[in-house]
Amino acid sequence: MPARDLAEPYPHVTTDDPAVDAVRLVAERNLPALLVLDTDGTPYAVVPGSQLVRELIPEYVMEDPLLAAVIDERHAEALAEDLAGKTVAEWLPRRTFKPQYVGPDAGTLQIAAVMARSHVPLVAVLERDGEGSRLVGVVSAARLMRHLLEVGGQG
Repeated sequence: MPARDLAEPYPHVTTDDPAVDAVRLVAERNLPALLVLDTDGTPYAVVPGSQLVRELIPEYVMEDPLLAAVIDERHAEALAEDLAGKTVAEWLPRRTFKPQYVGPDAGTLQIAAVMARSHVPLVAVLERDGEGSRLVGVVSAARLMRHLLEVGGQG
């Protein structure tokens, strides 16, 4: 099945959006990863949820996990306050994943290989034309597995 048929709409933010909106989007939509587009709609980054959680935790807690056991919820609430005033681009972890993408005619195994190599559960499907590229949608790991089960007669 070509990528254009596997691709689904996927919620995203842009680099200029408030960081708190990105956290809210992941939380409210139960997303496995955050898709970030730059201001002209080109995929900019894909960040797994676990890496976003890491950005919410102070470095001193990462260095000494025993501190996490003694920090109460009142202090945990302050972590979200650190997002105030930051854009998504300012808040993203330094090590983000460059969004992997395929063209609309890419096959299932090509998508699976790109996903497996990148260790990111999303592959963008981009349609290119003379003016640039347009996001058709995203193939998620869950969507890819559903398709593979259907093809294998298990669905």
